[in-house]
Amino acid sequence: MAAIVECVPNISEGRDLEKIHRVANTVTAVAGVKLLDVDPNADYNRCVITYAGEPAACVEATVRLTRAAYEEIDMRSQHGSHPRSGAVDVAPFVPVRDIRMSECAELARQYGKRVADELGIPVYLYEAAASRPDRQNLANVRKGEYEALEEKLKLPEWKPDFGPATFVPRFGTVITGARFFLVAYNVNLKTADLDVAQDIALHVREMGWPLKEKNGEDLLSATGKKVFHPGPLLNVKGMGVYLDEDKFCQISMNLTNYLITAPHIAFEQVKMEAESRGVEINGSEVVGLIPLEAILLAADYLVWKDKLERPKTEREAVQLVHDTLGFSAFRAFDPQKKIIEYTLGD
Repeated sequence: MAAIVECVPNISEGRDLEKIHRVANTVTAVAGVKLLDVDPNADYNRCVITYAGEPAACVEATVRLTRAAYEEIDMRSQHGSHPRSGAVDVAPFVPVRDIRMSECAELARQYGKRVADELGIPVYLYEAAASRPDRQNLANVRKGEYEALEEKLKLPEWKPDFGPATFVPRFGTVITGARFFLVAYNVNLKTADLDVAQDIALHVREMGWPLKEKNGEDLLSATGKKVFHPGPLLNVKGMGVYLDEDKFCQISMNLTNYLITAPHIAFEQVKMEAESRGVEINGSEVVGLIPLEAILLAADYLVWKDKLERPKTEREAVQLVHDTLGFSAFRAFDPQKKIIEYTLGD
């Protein structure tokens, strides 16, 4: 079988659909790549674009997408509730079939060098492609976001992996790398209270919540950093987000290894934390694509937890999870368009 790579660029535009589709459609012109999903979010002002195909073709498609984003998106006027550092905020390469993580890391380096050379933008590597241990975590690389980037680039320790240590106001920077399949997963809350949502997020994510002194101030370590109580969900990053257009909050999570913390486990933990605060939940949302395995793991769990009859077919298992986790409570979930194996076909 031919090697297949998934690419999931996140661009910093979620409102102007014409711009979004001009950027995304550059992918369709590349032979050997299939555009799988375009998932914009107006409140986040961000769009997750997913495609998959042959390794070299995916690099070419991501270069073309980045050129288009450079022309279409001006970071000087971009604002939204999701953290971001550039017009193409992240561009990860994900192994899907017959390709190693190390090979995907090399694809990220090829892409990073090309866009740095062609567009004159700074590029950072993260996760499996990281050049240094302190750049493995995306949150560390993105810290300060676009607004802090100009000063950050002046620091020797933040010299880009590719491109000049020069602030490009229109674009910012792009962070690229290789990683395991990430599931972007949101749980909807029946509240518009962002403080409550943020508190729930702190109490489910792996990093946890900051410990306090008796006087209410943050507890600091000997080096002056906040001390955190670890949260219960391993390999989960999370934050509370208020959706201004829809007037409710979400717990927005990145599940960086669904084999360790799957969506159904995150759902149950958020539900428990929400109910302890007198808040109901209203289903959940998959952003971008999700592997079939993550859905089937949830089905097995629900059969065990609720003592249900085991679904007779795969389709029934998917429907059980869809209904129980409320995948369509906010936006419609179409398995043929949201489960990666179904979108790839044969």
